[in-house]
Amino acid sequence: MNETLLISILAASITAGTPILFAALGELISERAGVTNLGVDGMMLVGVCAGFIAAQQTGSLWCGVGMALLAGSLMALIHAFLTVTLRANQVVSGLALTLFGTGLSGYLGLDYVGQQATVVFSKLALPGLSEIPVLGPVLFRQDLLVYLSYLLVPAAAFYLYRTRAGLFMRALGENPAAVDAVGVNVFGLRYVYVVMGGALAGLGGAYLSLAYAPCWLENMTAGRGWIAVALVIFALWDPWRALLGSYLFGGIDALGFHLQVIGLPVSVFILNMLPYIFTIVVLILVLARKGGRLAAPQALGLPYDREER
Repeated sequence: MNETLLISILAASITAGTPILFAALGELISERAGVTNLGVDGMMLVGVCAGFIAAQQTGSLWCGVGMALLAGSLMALIHAFLTVTLRANQVVSGLALTLFGTGLSGYLGLDYVGQQATVVFSKLALPGLSEIPVLGPVLFRQDLLVYLSYLLVPAAAFYLYRTRAGLFMRALGENPAAVDAVGVNVFGLRYVYVVMGGALAGLGGAYLSLAYAPCWLENMTAGRGWIAVALVIFALWDPWRALLGSYLFGGIDALGFHLQVIGLPVSVFILNMLPYIFTIVVLILVLARKGGRLAAPQALGLPYDREER
């Protein structure tokens, strides 16, 4: 493998991993607060659709991003109402929202199927940094949303591990009764973090239709939301591990595409299956270790009832 091909695959890994990274960070935030959200794929799909339509109608990429954030937030708000206020089963609620998001995005985007985006996030080389051998072309010749993802990961890690608010966030997922006992509103905070997670899922969707593959097609997330959910487990609920995992999964996806380009005599269906096969294998390996199970927040998936504390 020559250097040019290697750089191309690594750069494509960043691009392919970015939508997964946004969604995984959103799911990580929600789960750290104690709420499982299996509706990530549906929220991404609604974000894909809303972002694409808004950008097409207004000619503004940032309007598209804003609408994707709003769409993901509204979907997450439904999930928060069902699981935090009504204390519905979080798994059932998430699955229902995935199905709802799939149908809603298909309906809203019916008139836009197959259209190419009129405005797109283009690659932007950062002066100086983009000239660094190997790392420059890989990391610093990307688009603005990729650079935003670079900032979000350390910001999330700092918030989670270095701030008082982050301490309360982690406590929400471990022992919400203790948070309630010191006078902090458990329900309100869980709403905030679930909605924040949905917004990031919507942003991941917007990246797909405005940067990665600038068009609108039904079900164009192709299960990336589910990979993001699995990635949180693989990352042991840590933002830095989520970053590495996203690019690893993106790399598997990019590798399959490049193997097709160079004409490797392997079925295209097998190559397209690689990211999902890899996801299953990684989950088995992580969960086989005792530490993988112990890393999960203790109150994850459990509705909080003040009367029971």
